[in-house]
Amino acid sequence: MREPNHLLADALARSLMSQGELARRVHARALATGHRHINPDATAVRRWLSGQEARQPLPALIADVFSGHFGRRITTYDLGLGAEPDLDRQLTYSPSWASTVESVTELGRADMDRRKFLAASPFAAAAGIGPSRDWLLNTLDQAPQTGPRVRLEDVTSVRNMFAAFQDTDVMQGGGSGRLLLTEYMNEHVYPLLRRTYSEDVRRALCAAVAEQTYLLGWMAFDDGEHGTAQRYLIQALRLAEESHDAALGAHVLAGMADQATLTGNPTEGRRLAQSGRHGLAHVNSRACLADLWALEARAHAAMGDKTATARAVLESEKTFSTVDHATEPVWAKFIDAAYLHGEMANAFRDIDQADHAAEHARQSITHARAQKRARRGAMSQAALAVSHLQRRDLEAAHSAGVRTLELAQRVKSSRAVEAVEDVQRRMIPFGSHQLVADFNERARVLLAA
Repeated sequence: MREPNHLLADALARSLMSQGELARRVHARALATGHRHINPDATAVRRWLSGQEARQPLPALIADVFSGHFGRRITTYDLGLGAEPDLDRQLTYSPSWASTVESVTELGRADMDRRKFLAASPFAAAAGIGPSRDWLLNTLDQAPQTGPRVRLEDVTSVRNMFAAFQDTDVMQGGGSGRLLLTEYMNEHVYPLLRRTYSEDVRRALCAAVAEQTYLLGWMAFDDGEHGTAQRYLIQALRLAEESHDAALGAHVLAGMADQATLTGNPTEGRRLAQSGRHGLAHVNSRACLADLWALEARAHAAMGDKTATARAVLESEKTFSTVDHATEPVWAKFIDAAYLHGEMANAFRDIDQADHAAEHARQSITHARAQKRARRGAMSQAALAVSHLQRRDLEAAHSAGVRTLELAQRVKSSRAVEAVEDVQRRMIPFGSHQLVADFNERARVLLAA
């Protein structure tokens, strides 16, 4: 005996649509998408409510009707009409604008409703190859939207919120404001993509949503959820392409490059950083270019190429010296001396050039301290500690390690915790020395939490 579809019944009740009205809307959606043979009636709706399976492509059409009605993405899974969301869909850089809207809104809902399942999804090392290529080469199609028109004032509101959420991430770590940002995107931002707008508003909206989607990915990255982060970043890249903002797309590729390198795929990280630089060929975005050179240095260092690392660091420094922060977009605000010197310190650390690593780490620490940026300070203190260990100075390493711990405790950041763990691993060759034991005991509380 079939079980009634309570999820569909609940959605229908909340929508205040009659069974006949739902059938008419599904028919209209079918016509709009080229499925002219589909013409359900109220009897068909009653069968779906009783638990009878709706044949393809009806589940997707029904979900589209409810999504448009409620102003947020409703999946077939939400309506009891399909399996769990296909999370691999968000690893696809679709040429279809409509598919992109579906992918990014479905990802936002999955991040809210099924976070543990999504967090367990692995990082796919090769997933960035197609998106970075398509970002450079594709001419993208567009699909008509439905609903009230979006105004430039709506886009400005989204952009103003971006600045606040980015500051939260920089100052408190990705784990701090991520849940609130996810709720904001699902309830207020992603629904805007399904409405109508003029072409200039459309581009501005895509840029604003790309910025926020990138930030969600970055927060997930900093929160240690690399599979989630990768999906957000790929969709952010696709949205940036729609905005025709090459600098923003290059910025997203920088995030993808950083993630690839830090998850053990530096060859892919280098390629993504280089793709971003090529994308800036006709755009003047010095901050973004400095960032891409620094991340290319990180990738070269992870591969053990000392000459290429030093050259990329030099290019980053030269480029950063020409940055005019007053002309840079809000998303480039974090690309400053504290950040770049921190990345350079880590690059030199990875090729065992302790003196250069310490020099850049100290510069990063100084700037981070002035800005009260605990996460960046923690990671640069860790790089300084490692540089001391590479020179066999355990006392100085212990001192910097303790400062790492103090700063890491102030933020919700898996990267800050991983920096502490890295210092611990590098202290192992010093055996049971009293300073090693003291550091491990101090770290125990943070790592347990």
